[in-house]
Amino acid sequence: MSARPDSAPVRIARYTEADLFVFCTAALAAAGADAETAEAAGRAMLHGSRLGVDSHGVRLLDHYVTVIAGGRVKGHPEMRFVRRLGAVATLDADDGHGARAAYYAMDHAMAAAEQFGIGAVAIRNSSHFGPAGAYALAAAERGFVGLAFCNSDSFVRLHAGAERFHGTNPIAAAAPVDGGRPWLFDMATSAIPYNRVLLYGSLGRALPPETASDVEGVDTRDASLVEMLAPLGGAFGFKGAGLAGLVELLSAVLSGARLSFDIPPMGGPDYATARNVGAFVLALQPSAFLEPEAFQAGLARYLAVLRGSRPASGGEVMAPGDREWREAERRARSGIPIDPATALAFDRIADRFSIPRPRPLAG
Repeated sequence: MSARPDSAPVRIARYTEADLFVFCTAALAAAGADAETAEAAGRAMLHGSRLGVDSHGVRLLDHYVTVIAGGRVKGHPEMRFVRRLGAVATLDADDGHGARAAYYAMDHAMAAAEQFGIGAVAIRNSSHFGPAGAYALAAAERGFVGLAFCNSDSFVRLHAGAERFHGTNPIAAAAPVDGGRPWLFDMATSAIPYNRVLLYGSLGRALPPETASDVEGVDTRDASLVEMLAPLGGAFGFKGAGLAGLVELLSAVLSGARLSFDIPPMGGPDYATARNVGAFVLALQPSAFLEPEAFQAGLARYLAVLRGSRPASGGEVMAPGDREWREAERRARSGIPIDPATALAFDRIADRFSIPRPRPLAG
């Protein structure tokens, strides 16, 4: 195993969200991104880092700088809607950053939902968009139910399979809650995201069982041996594979983007050729379906009964998003932790572009 010995603990520095955002946007701008791209990518990354989704937080900055500077992702895209019909549209992202495309598409979906009660946008010619929950949450924060999906290059085997097929193909949903944090659900259809494999490797930790496989499709807990990810579900992985297929249908087939197994690898070595990743966002206006008070009453009762459910011994029952909001409050007090590999990447980026490195918090 590649786990780090207990005698050699990993030192984790912590930073404020504001300082990280300034550094990320400055680095992206220096790499060639326009202001809208830098802001969207920074916003999405800090969503991940703020809520404890570190696999899709600021550790992505090094990759985003690489693909923008290399030309794979356009720093100044000219995104345009190529099809519109009532509440639905198709957005050509012009090989721009996935976060910019997804936020832009969700804004359009919400505008359509205000008029029609529902709005949906399929996205093609996009790129890696980071945490799917960021775009669902953007809708919930404005009173809509939001959903977001994205395909990605093949890295997940099929159930009982021994080769890469689907991407991690995430599903995210969020809903507004009166007087509380939004209900927020964000999951990969793989048992674990690959960025979390990298994070475990950086921290010297063993992977959970039944989450990743070696080159033969055999389960491994050693991050250095991972060749593919397992579909969600363990012994019932056909469920995760089926959900990944649903995401493929919405994100790629419906938008005209590439299927996962046709997308060039995220990790290169080619950082100049665009990948044509697909995505799909949906916004629902609750008041189009029932009275707003009835919607909030139903959601409040659902959450109250859920959180009041009897837990198993030693367990804690939480609603989707509870863990993330709790972590966000903790990090607002103590700072956002940065793993060693990301800290080294920050050093390289700061030196490369001659920009100030964020200063870690004392302690």
